[in-house]
Amino acid sequence: MTQTLTTTDALAAFCARAADAPYVTVDTEFLRERTYFAQLCLVQLALPGEDDSDAVLVDPLSDSLSLDPLYALFRDPGVVKVFHAARQDLEIFHVEGGVVPAPLFDTQVAAMVCGFGDQVGYETLVRRIARAALDKSSRFTDWSRRPLSEAQKTYALADVTHLRQIYEYLKAELDRSGRTRWVDEELASLTDASSYVVDPDTAWLRLKLRTSSGKTLAIARELAAFRERHAQARNVPRNRVLKDDALMEVASTKPKTVADLGKSRLLLREARKGDIAEGLVAAVQKGLATPPEDQPKLPKGRDRSNLNPALADLLRVLLKAKAETSGVAAKLIASSSDLDDIASGYVDGIWATGWRREVFGEDALKLLNGDIALSADGPRVVTVPVARD
Repeated sequence: MTQTLTTTDALAAFCARAADAPYVTVDTEFLRERTYFAQLCLVQLALPGEDDSDAVLVDPLSDSLSLDPLYALFRDPGVVKVFHAARQDLEIFHVEGGVVPAPLFDTQVAAMVCGFGDQVGYETLVRRIARAALDKSSRFTDWSRRPLSEAQKTYALADVTHLRQIYEYLKAELDRSGRTRWVDEELASLTDASSYVVDPDTAWLRLKLRTSSGKTLAIARELAAFRERHAQARNVPRNRVLKDDALMEVASTKPKTVADLGKSRLLLREARKGDIAEGLVAAVQKGLATPPEDQPKLPKGRDRSNLNPALADLLRVLLKAKAETSGVAAKLIASSSDLDDIASGYVDGIWATGWRREVFGEDALKLLNGDIALSADGPRVVTVPVARD
């Protein structure tokens, strides 16, 4: 019988047990279709072992439950918090409780380092490591409705019970290969709390902009900032306030009044009146009043006029060879854009730091400088030193 915790005391008792464990596996179920911030509906937790009491569901919608004991556990440096594809879960806990669980282990990141491919899914790891199958029939159910069905509970609990075996397997693989540091490097951005804060003043950078007009960009910046603040304050999806194509239409037409705004083809009905309409018009006026020296400019892409196509092709061969040798997905080591940057003379990408430099970066620089060449060794591509006169 699945154990569901609905009181703070019950959660505190479980977290007290967890404080003596080396790790706890964690997952969440949430809704986000109708809100700006995710609505946390369920938390799943499991401790090492196979006893029924070692895995529980936590109901954050219960009026008798506070998540404070869980947040205290998340801050406990002696217990590893294990997630799969943790980013959305971590964002929820940062918004809800002001905490980013640490120390952290993300099995998706670890699996990529251990040779399971790029962004491998949980179901794949369950099949390949735990030798089990998942029932996904409850995946898209409404997790905010109560009571939860037994099928929902079984589905939710499987997301943390199999995770124990996956974690222990991947941790052993990392210890054996000496790649634990690689995973730690990858997790640095996940555990950075600033990653989960959206600054309205920089929201315009996420837009797909096709103009270099400083005036239009200034208006787009103010419109995006207004949209973000309005959506956050009312906890509604930003597209319910103003869709991107409508935002760019308003930035282009520059309406001076609410009546002018009403002529837009792409605005939602709610944006043509009331506080949204007034906010949009005010944002346009603020953008128009921005002095030329304060108008934003699009981030400059790197100049690739010096790109050497032959060198880029060689780098792709080198990357493929290094990915096969290391058992790490090539896209995790360096992107196609990174390779074009190197072939254009830029040597400061992420590929040139940390474990990526060890696996690929050092030889990429040697290839760039003519210190090594590529050669065939049977079915393998290998590097060979180039003799200097």
